Amino acid sequence: MDAVSSCSPLRIVIVPWLAFGHMLPYLELSERLAARGHRVSYVSTPRNLARLPLPLRPAAAPRVDLVALPLPRVDDLADGAESTNDVPDDDRELHWKAFDGLAAPFAEFLAAACADETTRPHWIIADSFHHWAAAAALEHQVPCAMLLPTAALIATAPHLPPEHRGARDLPRYEQEVMDPAYNNYGISGMSIIRRFNLTKDRCTVAAMRSCIEWEPESFPLAAPLLGKPVVPLGLLPPSADGARRAAAKGAEHATVRWLDAQPPDSVVYVALGSEVPLRVEQVHELAFGLELAGTRFLWALRKPSGAAVLDDDGVDMLPPGFQERTRGQGLVTTGWVPQVNILGHTAVGGFLTHCGRNSLIEGLMFGHPLVMLPIFGDQGPNARQMEAKNVGLQVARNQDDGSFDRHGVATAVRAVMVDEEARRGFVAGAAKMQAVVADTELHDRYIDEFVKHLRSYYAASCAN
Repeated sequence: MDAVSSCSPLRIVIVPWLAFGHMLPYLELSERLAARGHRVSYVSTPRNLARLPLPLRPAAAPRVDLVALPLPRVDDLADGAESTNDVPDDDRELHWKAFDGLAAPFAEFLAAACADETTRPHWIIADSFHHWAAAAALEHQVPCAMLLPTAALIATAPHLPPEHRGARDLPRYEQEVMDPAYNNYGISGMSIIRRFNLTKDRCTVAAMRSCIEWEPESFPLAAPLLGKPVVPLGLLPPSADGARRAAAKGAEHATVRWLDAQPPDSVVYVALGSEVPLRVEQVHELAFGLELAGTRFLWALRKPSGAAVLDDDGVDMLPPGFQERTRGQGLVTTGWVPQVNILGHTAVGGFLTHCGRNSLIEGLMFGHPLVMLPIFGDQGPNARQMEAKNVGLQVARNQDDGSFDRHGVATAVRAVMVDEEARRGFVAGAAKMQAVVADTELHDRYIDEFVKHLRSYYAASCAN
């Protein structure tokens, strides 16, 4: 392996999971590294790369190579189903199987890069499911860092040692949602936790999209629980250039024009992400709850690709007459919306969210108090973390089956948007977290420190 000086550029390969909630923040990481003079190969599939928000910012673009690896064909998986957003729930295992088929093309790419010392990567930075990327890195003696989104999820893992089990006081429904990740081997032949552990065991270090300022209660637990050094990346909030690109794209969107006609801080923006699987009855309860709350709302109701007003069974996703009854109160829209524009609009005063990491960061970037309705994955731990910081309120749930009703929705929305005393407290809590998200110097410093860690670990591996 070639030595790398303290000032020479690093060559880094970044391989995110095939979900836009991972691809977008790690594209931001790629741009931040490239803007510091490092060479980045950003690896994904052709259709995913084509859907990224390009062009990259000028300071980064010349040093970011987009590397397309074709997703292998798998019987019964639809053509073009390359991101998780393209795949219905019933086909998830087929997508995992196709994902595992990327092992061979990635190994070929890495072997070719390592054949020449002028292109040999100094680091592979792979998402936590990419056991085959970590294996290829190990074969070619390239150090590998595992990407992780949050310490809150690590701190609730079922395999915690006894001294830490108090940290995972999970509701029963959340435990049941997580169980398949540990026990379901499915068509792909490998559970999610097996993928995670294989990746972890083959990596030198974990790189976490977090920091002690964001989650002081969980971040210190991550390294001892993982048995690996954990290097913070900061939160990777959208850069000023990225925000400007998004603003230019969404400025004339119908939702923004609707917001222009609403009073300041009067609208709760409702968005549960592009991949949250709400059933029709849950959509109905959410709709009735918004109606009962009586506040203005803008609801980005996502549908499967190709769906219009009706779901697959031809049943209206919204309650009969809902749109007519709330015509002066709210707007429901399907398909893409300019979320950053919406959250940055003066009419928006709160955010009803599933608490995915990207949504949390974008909402708190504008200081919005939260109505929280987590569904799966790290969303539950994220929501509990934010509720403990008095950033907002979770919708009341049945602790056994996770169900919620219209009254729980209305109560949470009113507390965040209408009740003056409660709202003051939530706005103050959100402002404290906004100060963390908006601290550009802090996040720049974390990227600089991350680069120093990469150099240090690389130098140590060369010495060995």
